[in-house]
Amino acid sequence: MPYGIYMSAEGAQAQAQRMEIISNNLANAETVGFKRQLAIFQARFAEATQRGQDYPGSGSINDVGGGVEVRETRTDFRQGALRQTNRESDVAIDGDGFFEIQNGNQRLLTKAGNFTLDQNSRLVTQTGRPVLSADGAPIVLPGQGPWHINTDGSVVQQENIVATLSVVAPESTNRLIHAGENMFSLPQGGTATTVANPQVLSGYVEQSTVDPMTEMMQLIEATRAFEANTKLIQHQDSAVGNLLGRVLRAG
Repeated sequence: MPYGIYMSAEGAQAQAQRMEIISNNLANAETVGFKRQLAIFQARFAEATQRGQDYPGSGSINDVGGGVEVRETRTDFRQGALRQTNRESDVAIDGDGFFEIQNGNQRLLTKAGNFTLDQNSRLVTQTGRPVLSADGAPIVLPGQGPWHINTDGSVVQQENIVATLSVVAPESTNRLIHAGENMFSLPQGGTATTVANPQVLSGYVEQSTVDPMTEMMQLIEATRAFEANTKLIQHQDSAVGNLLGRVLRAG
């Protein structure tokens, strides 16, 4: 296969991955606590180098560019805007920290504080996963009376502190792993420490960090780059076909 077609195919594949990531961002523009994702590109080594048949800087015919590839998908953990809802079960963290959620025997982290009470008076996520207290237990309201959450994360019912929301900060957000449903897990061996003085705002939720206008512009850019690469593949394939046709006719 002509090397130009190979490079164009790699470029088209990278842009296709980028379009998938941007489309997912757009789909979650209104998702509470969603963190925008970014496709990180890097230059590829030549195919011979990728296969271990040559090395960068050899000066040989193989020492040419290999196009681009998506090296990784990185999450933008900057804080989203805080929106007031006036619901007592909605909470947002103003600053560092994540809420802890129970998922089987695993603890997951999330910024999505649009919680609710289930039929057993447990504080849970929108998908029914228990919200954990600082003691590591699900938060359950003992009675039916009014309740609220203080700025320190304490859950109060009838002037009694029922529990305190677990608000933790991982060693590095860059190492967090997507666990689905807008939640993250710690890497193997990773730890998270309790935030000393969290600022928990009751009646608020943290909105998505996705700016639809920015994402649409990037989607158009990625689409055009994808189309350009596919057209290059078509042109090079046509050129090779014409060349082969001339050779065969000359023969």
